[in-house]
Amino acid sequence: MLKRFAAVVAVTAGILGFVAVGSSAAAPAAVMGGGSGIVVDDELLCSLTTIGHDNAGRLVGLTAGHCGEVGAQVVPEASPESGVVGRFVVSNHNLDYAVIEFDPAKVTPVDSIGRVTITGIGAPASFPQIACKQGRTTGNTCGVVYGDLLQTHETWTQACVIEGDSGAPMVVGTTLVAMVNAYLAAPCIGPEIGTTMSAVIADMNANGGPGAGFQPI
Repeated sequence: MLKRFAAVVAVTAGILGFVAVGSSAAAPAAVMGGGSGIVVDDELLCSLTTIGHDNAGRLVGLTAGHCGEVGAQVVPEASPESGVVGRFVVSNHNLDYAVIEFDPAKVTPVDSIGRVTITGIGAPASFPQIACKQGRTTGNTCGVVYGDLLQTHETWTQACVIEGDSGAPMVVGTTLVAMVNAYLAAPCIGPEIGTTMSAVIADMNANGGPGAGFQPI
């Protein structure tokens, strides 16, 4: 059974407090990149795939489409005191990706989170390459790539993923090749399944809206 997932969370008083309490001092900019945890609408935990700029100069990031609908608010999990730093502007359920537009005054984009650095976007990975991901739940895990077994713009790998890792970047070296979307049958046992970045980039470019011409930081 294919399971697409985002972790449902009970919003803590701390997060609510940081967002609601006013202050004369500006909240610090949140450091965010591929692998950062995000809280969506005070309800779901997911992972950011990557962050960069589109051809309109917007600061945008990617995550899994099932993590939120257009208009959903994003708070950085690691720095909730920064408050709402972005909103979903695209949510594509066919390819299961979403585009988040960030407030550049509230976010410091980086190319490295944890043990994953993203220097570019590449073609889909194939057997027997090794791909690694950085997710907010299971951190950095790696596994052999099986490829696009069903020819559906997806990459299957043996990397461990569970709830909350949705949207996490899947890299070969420092090249972003896919995002985490689901696992088959059982977490960390069944293969991870994720949309290839080439399919996501092609779709954003074809639509011409937010995310078109995306380049990572």
